[in-house]
Amino acid sequence: MNEQAIKKMLGEVLRCVVEEVARQSRGACPAQNAEGDGPIPVELSARHVHLSEKDAIALFGAPLTHARDLSQPGQFLCNERVRIVGPKGVMDNVAILGPSRGHSQVEISKTDARVLGIDAPVRQSGDIAGTPGIILSSKTETIGLTEGVIVASRHIHMTPEDAARFGVSDGELVDVSLNSDRPVVLCDTLVRVSPKFSLAMHIDADEGNASGWNKKVAGTIVARKGK
Repeated sequence: MNEQAIKKMLGEVLRCVVEEVARQSRGACPAQNAEGDGPIPVELSARHVHLSEKDAIALFGAPLTHARDLSQPGQFLCNERVRIVGPKGVMDNVAILGPSRGHSQVEISKTDARVLGIDAPVRQSGDIAGTPGIILSSKTETIGLTEGVIVASRHIHMTPEDAARFGVSDGELVDVSLNSDRPVVLCDTLVRVSPKFSLAMHIDADEGNASGWNKKVAGTIVARKGK
């Protein structure tokens, strides 16, 4: 083997090593460059409840009331709070987010689900068919939901302009790298696009704790998976 062939082989080996190191630094998921990399604010979505107007009135005797706005336009934290009661555990002072919806929904983490004794599936918000039920109570009233308890899957809210900038579309799955104290790549993150949204990625408490999340953490799309 002549000197030129040896240099060529060494160059190819070095290239492969560099690519593998870069891939591992992004996490275990196979990754490819996305169109339009850039920072995405990452917000922690702790356990909370969405109520239908009927259930809100049953629990509190009146519609939900506004406490403060949330990052997504039109969404707000309510003054009202509930207790959620499962087969094995209870959680008090759980936040309610408004406005009211067509169907009540309880969003918890997998850790919460174990404490409550519920086998809650990972679902997108609104996809509650066939999910477990739970008991909700206020200071004066109690109601039972026949379904509606989910572990909300991670997702990114984007405007159409954001989607164009990142080169993604509504319903697409992407892998996102977090620049947190314990960097991770969160695979199969759903992109949700609407002119009513504001750019933000939402993760649950388990994902936040595992990655060392804080309010300064941002995400970068490192791979696109398609729909």
